[in-house]
Amino acid sequence: MTTSNPFDDPGLARRHRKARRFKRMTQLTIALTMGFLLFFLVDMGRTAFPALWQTYVEVEVTYNETSARFTSMAVDKEYRDLVSRAWLREIPQKVQADPSLIGTTPTQWVLADDEVDQYMKDHYNSLKPDAIAQVEALKKQGRIALQWNTHFFTHGDSKIPEYAGIRSAVIGSVLTLIVTMALAFPLGVMTAVYLEEFARDNWFTRFVEVNINNLASIPSILFGLLGLSVFINLFGLPRSSPLVGGMTLALMTLPIIIVSARAALRSVPASIRQAGYGLGLTRQDIVKDHVLPVAMPGVLTGSIIGLAQAMGETAPLIIVGMIAFIPDAPGSFTEAATVLPAQIFTWSGMPERAFVEKTAAGIMVILLVMMTLNAAAIYLRKKYEIKW
Repeated sequence: MTTSNPFDDPGLARRHRKARRFKRMTQLTIALTMGFLLFFLVDMGRTAFPALWQTYVEVEVTYNETSARFTSMAVDKEYRDLVSRAWLREIPQKVQADPSLIGTTPTQWVLADDEVDQYMKDHYNSLKPDAIAQVEALKKQGRIALQWNTHFFTHGDSKIPEYAGIRSAVIGSVLTLIVTMALAFPLGVMTAVYLEEFARDNWFTRFVEVNINNLASIPSILFGLLGLSVFINLFGLPRSSPLVGGMTLALMTLPIIIVSARAALRSVPASIRQAGYGLGLTRQDIVKDHVLPVAMPGVLTGSIIGLAQAMGETAPLIIVGMIAFIPDAPGSFTEAATVLPAQIFTWSGMPERAFVEKTAAGIMVILLVMMTLNAAAIYLRKKYEIKW
């Protein structure tokens, strides 16, 4: 009597070949994904790096009553086309802040025009031959050079490329996200606790759960339309303000926090609840003192990920008007403001070549912030996670 070896089954060998092919396809997909991500980061970083440097030119600046009124008269005629118009427009404010400048002619390093800056960076530019000759002469004299671009971090938006910065957009983003988390986090956690720990399983609860899951997957632009119709048109809140933008993003982030918080609460072992009941504790005490603290790492992780997603949103904020030209940083939650994603979107449509590198630099800034937030979520998860 002969017995068949189960390992000689041709069907088993075929399944093993399929498993190996699937494994190779998975590895290839991961390799391609990482390759595309690396290419994107390298290309974006290469484009963004020149934005961290800006051309300055050393010229004599004349401060008098005439130059305070007609700012182009502050520098010699041969250098006027090389100096930034935005820098010249600041002369009246400089004189007002320091009246002792009147009657002086100091030699200063001043901001250069964007076309000069592009020439110094070996980028495409529209400088005329006479201007190029002037730039080359100044280079030989050591009177023109690339310096650290402080304007990019200390100034707001501007139609003049060399003067545009991200300060107002960053402050607007911070104020907007403060409103978002101040509303979405407590409401989301309380909703999750109620649905998971206190709500009865009936048709109404199931209806609410289905709608929460659906809200987590609808296009974000619909939340912008909701914010426009409710917060602005119905309640009359100030358009383009961090208050309206934060409330709109809170609506979008709320389902994400609820879903992640419910999953964290569901992962807490039932034995903790049963032990509490055995000691005579009420359900409120068990949830407040035992279940919620154990689930908090997962709740914080989901909330931070929701915050990172909200920071990268543009469509809903465009609908509520946060894409306006805002050169000055907002001083409160009700003043007009813009956010970094909207600022990047605006710069990407500008015709000047200098805005290309500023757009890439803005993208790198927002990527850095989002990666930091995700790293913080992973750190909190690993640090405070309790394994059963």
